Amino acid sequence: MTQPQELESPGSNFTQVLEAAAKLPGVRLNRATYLRQALKRYCTEAQIEEAINTSPAAAGIPLKVITAIANTSIAYETSKVTGLSTIAGIPGGLAMAGTVPADLVQYMGHILRIVQKLAYIYSWPDLFANDGEDVDEATEGMLVLFVGVMFGVQIAQGGVTRVAGMVAANVARKLPQKALTKGVIYPIVKKVASYLGVSMTKKIFASGVAKAIPVAGAVLSGGLTLGTFLPMSKRLQKHLASLELTKPGHRTEEKES
Repeated sequence: MTQPQELESPGSNFTQVLEAAAKLPGVRLNRATYLRQALKRYCTEAQIEEAINTSPAAAGIPLKVITAIANTSIAYETSKVTGLSTIAGIPGGLAMAGTVPADLVQYMGHILRIVQKLAYIYSWPDLFANDGEDVDEATEGMLVLFVGVMFGVQIAQGGVTRVAGMVAANVARKLPQKALTKGVIYPIVKKVASYLGVSMTKKIFASGVAKAIPVAGAVLSGGLTLGTFLPMSKRLQKHLASLELTKPGHRTEEKES
């Protein structure tokens, strides 16, 4: 879990929101279930199983198909958040003494859903391999980097690119735990989390959203979410699509970190 002495405010403020959002019902997606549903219109059962067991790229699924699925996922999640639908039911204790508005947590929940969908279709491994309620440090670090890319943080793009190289070389198809929690990527994670802790407040919620009544079920303005969620999702899609990890026919053992 996040260590307060390491990810201090404002970074700790952002990770607090991220952790709360990850506990909302419906936020964590099953990678195999998502890939099976997303690919069934385009692929054979054998291709789908290969994509689940390795990755869509390793299964040789064309980028044209990957792009179509990514665009569909973005449109679906944007429609949900813009249409004022919410992921309701914050578990007990997540109100955190009123320090985190429910609408902010819900918005982050929608962000985490599209992050997972884009990551999985662009050949990343399971982000929530741990079935426990808490988000492990490696997953939290990776989510910070993905969200950083969505917010246009350049250093986050570099971090995601470096992790992608490590994932490509990892036959086990897991996130590089050590690099994300103690190694070369961790300082990047801390910087991105600190930036996001300030950026989210200034650029999104300062426009009035943070003033909404902080109760479960509060919703965001459709216009605001359309103006932020869609371009941020497209930004992450563009970066993930540029990585060698996503190229058709790519095999995990062919790349070196």
